[in-house]
Amino acid sequence: MERFASELVEAGLPRMPARVFAALMASEQGQLTAAELGEQLQVSPAAISGAIRYLSQVSLISREREPGSRRERYRLHDDQWYISFSRRNEVLIRWENTLRTGIQALGTDSPAGQRLEETRDFFEFLRQEMATMLDRWIEHRERRRRNEDAAGGAAGPAGGAAG
Repeated sequence: MERFASELVEAGLPRMPARVFAALMASEQGQLTAAELGEQLQVSPAAISGAIRYLSQVSLISREREPGSRRERYRLHDDQWYISFSRRNEVLIRWENTLRTGIQALGTDSPAGQRLEETRDFFEFLRQEMATMLDRWIEHRERRRRNEDAAGGAAGPAGGAAG
């Protein structure tokens, strides 16, 4: 778990959100309370709260109220990576629109305008490729699930492999 958290930090995630995310990934049900996270990671409630806020903002986890309790559980989305990367497309669209405005202001004749245009072209290309790749992921996942079902859940005791 700590090694995965370290890899997430290397990729740019802040340290405490990376640790909380890794703890949730490694948990049996993919969900824990703040108290369970604090105990497991040996950190303060404030550290857990800040990490939860960050992970919620980037759509990697969600909050759920425990039935009959005031306690909240924090859980991973079923498709957390798909959701996270899908949201990146929204960001790319906003960046493209902002760059388009800059290109109009500077003109394509200037070196700055040309840099902005190439950057916009790159983001547009990336967004289109990402959309295609995400569609292919859905097809791949469904094919894998059908194969696991056809095999009778032989991949593991819960009826399928994790992932």
